[in-house]
Amino acid sequence: MDINTTVDIAGVTFKNPVIAASGTFGYGREHVDYMDLNKIGGISVSGLTLEPRNGNPPPRIVETPSGIINSVGLQNPGVEYFINHQLPWLKEYDTRIIVNIAGNTVEEYCQIADRFNGTDVDMLELNISCPNVKQGGIAFGTQPVMVEEITSAVKRYTQYPLVVKLSPNVGDIVAIARAAQAGGADALSLINTITAMAVDIENKRPMLENVIGGLSGPAIKPIALRMVWQVCNSVDIPVIGMGGIMNGRDAVEFMMVGARAVAVGTANLIHPDACVRVLKGVEQYMTTAGVKDIRDIIGIIKT
Repeated sequence: MDINTTVDIAGVTFKNPVIAASGTFGYGREHVDYMDLNKIGGISVSGLTLEPRNGNPPPRIVETPSGIINSVGLQNPGVEYFINHQLPWLKEYDTRIIVNIAGNTVEEYCQIADRFNGTDVDMLELNISCPNVKQGGIAFGTQPVMVEEITSAVKRYTQYPLVVKLSPNVGDIVAIARAAQAGGADALSLINTITAMAVDIENKRPMLENVIGGLSGPAIKPIALRMVWQVCNSVDIPVIGMGGIMNGRDAVEFMMVGARAVAVGTANLIHPDACVRVLKGVEQYMTTAGVKDIRDIIGIIKT
């Protein structure tokens, strides 16, 4: 049976809905020996900041039952290095490029967004889980007013569709999603990691040098599904769902609750070709279930 896996997100056509999530896929080079980058719908590159960052001191990754806690701290080579050395190589592949950006101030986010204008990227993804140093270190993504402000500001500086990546560490995810939409977001992606901690009882200390980190992996999938379902039923812009997607069935679940596409994160650390495995699982489901067009299952689970 011929199947159609094409999806549209804010005017950008993806040949299939599987995207490599930011943070666990590097900049694509790390996976070329294990999978064909041309096969997946898109790549959201590891978060980029204005200047290079070394990240947090180790240990900064801890395994937990059904997941990991990470406190990498946005280690990255900086915007200029990526544009000059990584982007030209990545553009050789037939896949959409989403650039994940982060900053300490609204001004930094806007500078980064402006720097990407005229380059060969397809979308920007705004990581609003970063602390706002001008607001006492409060994360941008935790207060609706702040979310609308930063979204609106960055939107004015970019020529590309803007995806806002939402943090689950909030009291009301719907209020945050609506604030991003009000600020001009073209799409949303969720969820980011859940704040967590692990303890080494033998050495009587936290297992992460930074004490707390972000939990990801299968353990958070039910929470992610619930939040994606809530948001998809509350906004009018496309949603990219993520959080514990390990196989095709997981991906189909997210699409059934409304996600237009899905992003695969922690699974990449277990199977370097996880994105291709997830895509094959989605295609197998469609064939078995007699679904000819992937869009026919998006949002079929209503409120």
